[in-house]
Amino acid sequence: MLAEAKDTSELMIDLAYAGVYFNDPGMCEEVAELEELLNDLVQDMRAVCILAVRRPAEADSMAAVLQVISAIEGIGNAAIDIARIVTHRLGIPGELIADLSNAEEVSHRVWVRDGSHMARRPVSALELPVATGMRIMAVRRERSWITEIDGDLLLLPGDVLFLRGSPAGIVRLHELAAAPSWSPPDAAPSDALTDLDRAVDVLVEMKNISEAAVGLAYSALALRDRGLAAEVGHLADRLDEMKDHLQLWVLRASANDVDPSRLRGLLQLSHVAEELGDQANQMVWLIIDDQDFHPVLAMALGESDVVVVRLPVAVGAAATGRSLAELQIDLEPGFHALALRRGGRYLYRPRGYVRFEEGDELIASGPAEGRARLAELFGWRFVDAADDDPTAAAELVPLARR
Repeated sequence: MLAEAKDTSELMIDLAYAGVYFNDPGMCEEVAELEELLNDLVQDMRAVCILAVRRPAEADSMAAVLQVISAIEGIGNAAIDIARIVTHRLGIPGELIADLSNAEEVSHRVWVRDGSHMARRPVSALELPVATGMRIMAVRRERSWITEIDGDLLLLPGDVLFLRGSPAGIVRLHELAAAPSWSPPDAAPSDALTDLDRAVDVLVEMKNISEAAVGLAYSALALRDRGLAAEVGHLADRLDEMKDHLQLWVLRASANDVDPSRLRGLLQLSHVAEELGDQANQMVWLIIDDQDFHPVLAMALGESDVVVVRLPVAVGAAATGRSLAELQIDLEPGFHALALRRGGRYLYRPRGYVRFEEGDELIASGPAEGRARLAELFGWRFVDAADDDPTAAAELVPLARR
């Protein structure tokens, strides 16, 4: 249940941002449906946690599980707050919609039509991460949700796919699904940088940072990494500062003949980004404060649809000297860089121009089936953990030098 709740909350955030990006009330309705599922999971998990504690000595470790559950619930609530921008027509500047297309990743929804390239074909045959740079996060089939996506899943006409990845892949995705053509929104050019432009730029960065904070928080829990946990705290502090700056620029923009109704959505999104940072910080507090970890946390994080890996750059690795853009790990094997550790410092969400050096450590998230290929690029071979110890981490073995 914990693994499913984690995946559901992240899917809710993706769909909520997509609902704003496409101004699509239908996507926001999907978020509301997922909230019902998440609420049921949270309630059941809390009941199970209470029943599972039989001795006072077990209370501390189970309290850690309850804290993670509470943070996941908070992430889901933040998604509902994002969706309210569309459902309650709070207003959003066109400049923000255009700028969101420049985000590292966007989410999208597409309907599988009968006779399309996708219909009645397994997911593995489509090779969507390679063809579009997007990966399927979930499938809605009538009233049921499929969140465990594997290569054998056969897509049927009428399925609704929810994907996440590079905005550049949406056009090709529509072609494969035989959906109407799509073009990204384009804001009217402006010669002067206004206070509204500054606010929009800050908000897009806050979106990226908040998503990175959540991803790094799960990474810190999975890897039990105090350095990552500290970095999440720094990102949460930075989001607080950025929200203060954004509020100032929004107030200034409202004094310059800008329709104030369009600015409410900006303030709402800034609040959500800050809240996501706070929830991420709540999760990593368990590591900072050396709280007891219940084994269920490691097991649940290992069972989720998206896994987190830490890969050092080995001597002679294929990745050495190459940039993220050149490696295209987001296409094949479908992983996204969360952070790069170099010289004891973390660079969150590294850009495409960043080149890998020997001794760097990449922290990335993606499908479990793709981690072996990713490890090869960095000079390693994955050896899976023993079946009788589900909490054990996979072992990295250096590739034989050629």
